[in-house]
Amino acid sequence: MNDRGPDPAILIHGAWQGGWVWDRLIPLLASRASIQSFAIDLPGNGTDNTSPADVSLELYVDHIATLLKRLPERASLVAHSGGGVIASAVAERYPERVSRIAYVAGMMLPDGVAYADIVAELKRDYPNATGIAPHLIWSPDRLTSSVPVEAALTYFFHDCPSAEAAAAAQRLTPQPDRGRAVKVRLTPERFGRVPRLYVEAKADRSIILACQRHMQAHVPGAKVVTLPTGHAPHLAAPASLADALLPFLTGRA
Repeated sequence: MNDRGPDPAILIHGAWQGGWVWDRLIPLLASRASIQSFAIDLPGNGTDNTSPADVSLELYVDHIATLLKRLPERASLVAHSGGGVIASAVAERYPERVSRIAYVAGMMLPDGVAYADIVAELKRDYPNATGIAPHLIWSPDRLTSSVPVEAALTYFFHDCPSAEAAAAAQRLTPQPDRGRAVKVRLTPERFGRVPRLYVEAKADRSIILACQRHMQAHVPGAKVVTLPTGHAPHLAAPASLADALLPFLTGRA
């Protein structure tokens, strides 16, 4: 924490989602620590006219960089699920503008490794490591995938209040695969100098705990906090997630 207060936080959603997933967390960060939050919508995820063929990790990084450059100094990144890959890439490109990264059941991938590579390595011992993948519905051109409502309720929102789970499952949008099946290049000199927190979700059915801990072991150095929730603690238990995040986001941990 500095004299002007906590850094603002850029909240990065995961695949098939939008900035709306952070709606229950944002007021807690503001009321409890005066953190100004920016819940972005990634290009091509249902809120703009970006073609799925034009989506890429580079486009996502450019999109977040536009906001980063408007902020007066540095910002924290809070990234859920596949948003973790994007946060890592932003930190690699702009380590001087990113003060810290918090991964919420996030894809904290090693340099040059895709999440599918991790699943392939673990699924013999953990068949459920495939998560939502077998249930996806693909567009005819294979450029986007969608999550059926029942699968979303089972794999993403199973421990959320039922009405909120149903509403969230209905709000999911087609995900451009070129923004999901990605690898990121990371270096110790840039990404490696940014402090990191990993918030584990023990009951996660999408990125199972074994996958989360595999990433922690292969990208060492993050502080770890464990929550008993499923894949979306910001929807299922936002107060608990705020408890986990705030010491890190305010520089007290």
